[in-house]
Amino acid sequence: MNVIAQQGDTLDALCYRHYGRTQGAVEAVLAANPGLAEFGAILPHGTAVTLPDIAAAPVRESVQLWE
Repeated sequence: MNVIAQQGDTLDALCYRHYGRTQGAVEAVLAANPGLAEFGAILPHGTAVTLPDIAAAPVRESVQLWE
């Protein structure tokens, strides 16, 4: 999927909006978009960013101490 960066967008914000998380997603997007990191923290308005398909985050089992 391709998205276009809006004014003030950061890569981690794009990843969070699309994937619902940033861990592992930012790295995958940077790998799919050579040269994207050279833009810096805030992406220029109109920058095309490819968002690859990534595996879903593993679900952590929770433990309740008191029931």
